[in-house]
Amino acid sequence: MASIFVFWHGELMMLPFGYIEYRGSTNIDTIVSAHHDGEIATRLLKLIGGGTIRGSSTRGGMKAILQALKSIKEGRDVGITPDGPKGPRHSVADGAVLIAKKTNTPIIAMNVKASKSWRLKSWDRFMIPKPFSTLDFYYSDPFFIDGLSMDEAKKKIKEELMKNAL
Repeated sequence: MASIFVFWHGELMMLPFGYIEYRGSTNIDTIVSAHHDGEIATRLLKLIGGGTIRGSSTRGGMKAILQALKSIKEGRDVGITPDGPKGPRHSVADGAVLIAKKTNTPIIAMNVKASKSWRLKSWDRFMIPKPFSTLDFYYSDPFFIDGLSMDEAKKKIKEELMKNAL
């Protein structure tokens, strides 16, 4: 069954590897910013065999939502950073909620922690693991948000993501 994987923007660098560890496949289409900075993520995801959906809450959002609905219908997982592409940090925008409600698809919150890392001074405090550090991946149990209001659903997603956030 397809799922929606949510993760914080500041942790996204290593999460493709966490997804592969969890699922044992690359059957995921991740929503990536349509801006030029999303090109790096797109190339990384394609390198490991995942797909991308270009768009965000600030550019091409509805097109991205429609493509995500199509991906789920085709049995593919969808990855999304609910606080991207511009924040504020650890906020939850509407995208994951809209996709989950429309498809009645479970959500899985993912986090990664590195034993040693650099943190950029960006809005998301982007994490770059230092060489030879240990990565610990965390996954919530799948959960559904049907029956919840938009605000309740966003609160639930944030609660799950904050359990193992830095």
